[in-house]
Amino acid sequence: MTSLRFVRSVWESFRATSGLEPRLLDGLRVTAAKPGKVNFELDIKKEHTNRLNILHGGTIASMVDLGGSLAVASRGLFATGVSTDLNVTYLSSGGKVGDKILAEVTCDKFGKTLAYTSIKFLNDKGDVFARGSHTKFVALAWKDPQNIVEEMAKEEREGIATFKSEA
Repeated sequence: MTSLRFVRSVWESFRATSGLEPRLLDGLRVTAAKPGKVNFELDIKKEHTNRLNILHGGTIASMVDLGGSLAVASRGLFATGVSTDLNVTYLSSGGKVGDKILAEVTCDKFGKTLAYTSIKFLNDKGDVFARGSHTKFVALAWKDPQNIVEEMAKEEREGIATFKSEA
């Protein structure tokens, strides 16, 4: 299974079983993945904005949380653990209804107990408007029978994994 297909399957599991993500981030599209790295995008809709009609900081924080989980999934964990720390730095407005958000997330360190991720958000002009970090407790996630950690590690070691993107 390719990294992109696996990460998308984890995203579909979030959409099918979570209360928040399918309501707030249903239109999110995972566009590329390889072990340790995931890109996704979201078109800003009314439900993503605040009373100033710009992207709500809570939407960005939710994407830091989800992005960290998807980065952990890109390492082969289907169960992506639980949050221990989440940080967001807002640099400028993320846009308004009709704009597109691009996100690049990496799994910076992947251990038996904790995983550390970082993310940056760009507007459609390529300007960074926010960045975040997310720490996940993953010790129990290692037991999930749907994990493919060894397969992902092999992809990475053998250079099989290309940063696949949809056209």
